[in-house]
Parts: sequence; C-alpha cells; structure tokens
Amino acid sequence: MKKILFIAVLLFGNFTYSQLSKNVLFLGNSYTGVNNLPQLTADLAVSAGDNLSFDSNTPGGYTFSGHSTNATSLQKIQAGNWDFVVLQEQSQLPSFPIGQVQTACFPYATILDSIIREYNSCAETMFYMTWGRETGDAQNCASWPPVCTYNGMDSLLRLRYEQMAIDNQAILSPVGALWHYIRQNNPLLQLYASDGSHPNAAGSYAAACSFYSTIFRKDPTLITDNYGLSATDALTIRNAAKIVVYDSLLTWHVGEFDPVANFPAVYQVNNFTVQFTNLSTNATTYSWDFGDGATSNAINPVHTYSSPIFYSVQLIAEDCGQTDTIVQIVELVAQGLDESKLLNLQINPNPAKDFINVQIENADQISLTNLQGEIIQVPIQKIGDSYKLDVSLLSKGLYFIKAEKDGNVYSGKIIKE
Repeated sequence: MKKILFIAVLLFGNFTYSQLSKNVLFLGNSYTGVNNLPQLTADLAVSAGDNLSFDSNTPGGYTFSGHSTNATSLQKIQAGNWDFVVLQEQSQLPSFPIGQVQTACFPYATILDSIIREYNSCAETMFYMTWGRETGDAQNCASWPPVCTYNGMDSLLRLRYEQMAIDNQAILSPVGALWHYIRQNNPLLQLYASDGSHPNAAGSYAAACSFYSTIFRKDPTLITDNYGLSATDALTIRNAAKIVVYDSLLTWHVGEFDPVANFPAVYQVNNFTVQFTNLSTNATTYSWDFGDGATSNAINPVHTYSSPIFYSVQLIAEDCGQTDTIVQIVELVAQGLDESKLLNLQINPNPAKDFINVQIENADQISLTNLQGEIIQVPIQKIGDSYKLDVSLLSKGLYFIKAEKDGNVYSGKIIKE
C-alpha cells in the first residue's frame, strides 16, 4: 500500500463585510433622545453614502430595568430584523457603588440582551457608553465621593459599560471615551448643554460619529454633514472619532464575534482519503471546496482525492450573512515503499528573481504550479542532472515545483522576488 504525504500551506483569511444598509433600534432615555441622536446618526450615514433605518424608545430618565418591562420597548425588540439594538442606561446609575450596580443595572442588561437574541438571532447588542457630567455628579457626591469629579464619574461609567459588554458578549459604542479624548485634546470645544449633563449639538455629533463607525465599521472622516457646526469643529470631532473608535474597533469588541474560518494543516490520511477538522469560530454554516471540483457543507468533511497533486482547499465560514474565507494549498504526494528517500527537491537560488535550478537526475516530468494548482508554462532547460527554469516573467509570489521520477513524486516551494 502506498503512503501519502499531505502538506498544507496557509494562504489567507479574508473577512468580508460589504453591507452598507443597517437596521438599528435605540433604547435609552434623554441622552439618546436629545437632538434626536438616531436621526442624526442616519443623516451622517447618508452623507457618507450609507443607509440607516431605525426605531427608538427614549423616555426621560429610563433605566434598563424600565425597558425590560416596558411594553413599547419589548414590542419594538420583538418586531425583529434588527442588525443592532442599542442600550443606554440611566446616566448616573452605572457609576454608583458596585453593589448597587450589580442589583439594579447588570441583571437587566442581561435580561434585555437575552430578549434581543431571542427575537433577533442575527442582531448584536450594542451598549451606549455615556460620559461623566461636566463637573461630576453633585447630587450624589456626598454619599459616593468617587463621582464628585468628571474624571471619577467618567472612569466608573467606562468600567461598568465595558463589564456589561464582556458579560453579554456585546459590543460598545464608546461615546464616553470619545468625549474624554476631545475634552483632553480640544478643551475649548464644548460638548455639554447648559445643564452640564446632556449633550449639546457638538456632543450629539460626536455620539453620532461614534455610532456611525461602530455600526458600519467605516472611517467617520468619510462623513460630510457638519450638522450646523463650524467646519473646524466638525472635522475635529470626526478626526477624534477615527482615532478613538474606528482605529480601535476591536477594543470596543466590534468584529470580535465575527465568523473566523480555520482548519489545521494536520490531517488524518488513509491512501487519498482526508479527514478535515473544522476549527472555525462564531459560524453556523460552512462551505468547503476541495480543489478538485468536489464541495461539501459538512462541518468536518471526509474527502477522497483521485490523484496525488496540489489542491487548493477553501473553507467559507458564515453566520448571518457575514463570511470569512481561508484557503490552503495542499500537496498530496504518493510515496513509494522506500521511506528512506527524502522527496524534497534541491532548489537554488530560493527566493529567485530570474532563474532557478532544480537538482534531480532524469526526471520523467517536471512542472511548476501556482497557488491554485494550475500549471504555469515557463522555459525549462535540462543541464546535466539539473533543470534550469526561467521565472523572470512570473509575478512575485509563492509557487510549487513537482518532479516525477521512477513512480515517486518530488516537490518543493519557490518564492519569486
């Protein structure tokens, strides 16, 4: 019985996220309702060439607890077809002592997230990280000193929203972090309304830029609508949103739960039959292309090849319209019974610019293939016990050489510079 040498070379993983139209439900209170943040976000998206359809429920002072039993909020969640459901807690509550937050905030964040997932299998929960009040929370300063200053209150809000995102495998729109950056780097740019709590037009514009980046995963500097702000202030906010939000999307868990296609370069081989092991994550369906015309939708398929050559094996992992692709070039080589033979070709120079020399005497056949397993026609000259291949006209990249001799298959990789 022949034995099979199965070699795999990782080519690439490619995540695609091409949708430019999103459906979003906003559940919050006046921080979301003032300046009609959902509509503002939709307007900015249009100016950047995208489309945002939305609905909202933002009663003043509302909490997660209130939304979890509110008939309007529940009805809107259950309507389904949301890409994202945005949750904004009452502006002070997450900054309160941890024991209070653990009983009055965290459980209801989880309840809402569970309801969202029940009725929207493809929706992502997005927590709206808010900001500390301009000079701290004077109302609660005496009983809870950490909120007496902006920095103290703001740091607690960020900490608690980050915890909610982690606990619920959700994503964040880091508006509070964006405000913090603007306050530090552009202190003359006012974000607060006169009450020192709610956002003014610039504050809501910053929030909308954050939501644009987290919803569409696009650079907020693409936005052209200034929302009545001066061109300088609007540009300053968009640039800040790029730095804080867009350039750090994974920090806010955006993309963390996307499908990732993966299968290892180690296989169980019996003759030409291969057991593929699927190590993909966050995916629900799979599409395999074995490179010989055969395909499969099995999770861990078994496939039998007909001959020992190079194959380009592709796996597409998918969930809710998002896909990730990985392709590996696999070389299935039939070995003779003499296991002492080393079947790797001697190739030099490697990498090569113009010519390569392949050391093998009197090969029955020698060929060069690309990553797709296609034979590439290049001039080949036999010189003594070696072969000289002219690769000067090849594009830069990875190629494979295969030589057959006395029933054995010899192989090697070359890099064209």
